[in-house]
Amino acid sequence: MTMSAFRKTSLAILFAASLAIADLAVAAPAAASTSFDGQWSVQIASSGGACTNGASVSIGISNGQVASNTASVSASGRVAEAGVINVTLSSGIKRAVGYGRLSGTSGSGTWRAAACSGTWTAQRN
Repeated sequence: MTMSAFRKTSLAILFAASLAIADLAVAAPAAASTSFDGQWSVQIASSGGACTNGASVSIGISNGQVASNTASVSASGRVAEAGVINVTLSSGIKRAVGYGRLSGTSGSGTWRAAACSGTWTAQRN
């Protein structure tokens, strides 16, 4: 794997991680079977720092629980019935947390990691 591919994979993992624990002040939404269940493609944009811009990751949502669809990225988190999503992505020792909202077949939000932060958008596959 090239360094660029590794950085993109790491950023994608960090982004997914950021979706689960983005803000400890925000109560975690209750997991439930939601209309958001299914496969999602998430595009990650970095607003600076040590992270590469333009990574993507595939996640799955089942009964409101977020999980990763790849072995290289571990994703966990929850989606509330109203579409509020909190996610944590990790790859090795790297971790990112994110928070946002899904609506219909798309979504958006913010993420942060130790050395960088940014935004994310998602589309249902």
